[in-house]
Amino acid sequence: MSTVELRTATEVDAESIRALLEQCGLPSIDLAAARPELVVACQGAQVVATGALQHLGGVALLRSIAVAPTYRNSRLGRILVTELERRARAAGVKEIVLLTQTAARFFQQQGYCTIDRNDVPQAVQATEEFRSLCPDSAICMSKPL
Repeated sequence: MSTVELRTATEVDAESIRALLEQCGLPSIDLAAARPELVVACQGAQVVATGALQHLGGVALLRSIAVAPTYRNSRLGRILVTELERRARAAGVKEIVLLTQTAARFFQQQGYCTIDRNDVPQAVQATEEFRSLCPDSAICMSKPL
């Protein structure tokens, strides 16, 4: 695999990000309204991975970690999570919360712990992702920073 560039997403990346999220079975319908901080990993002009952080004061919702199938097992997911955690710390975030249906083991390896949905900060519970986009069966996890 040749060099992959990690950078903040731009408007030019929007359609590629939506396509990748849909390919990975992740919600994208609320991205414009939620306006999360999006990071992309690109090989040339192609977006091969993405992740987002929705800032909610002292807490943030980690969302939309998606890696194109041909780039899985390349550490891009870990690289994205590490970068988003770095950005969260720099912004003064004290806790990151996420919802997952398929990647609990991956996030456990990154230091996230399963928590009860009722223990999630109110700001996160009020997000569209938490209220309606992710099913109640999704595992809720958090990590203090």
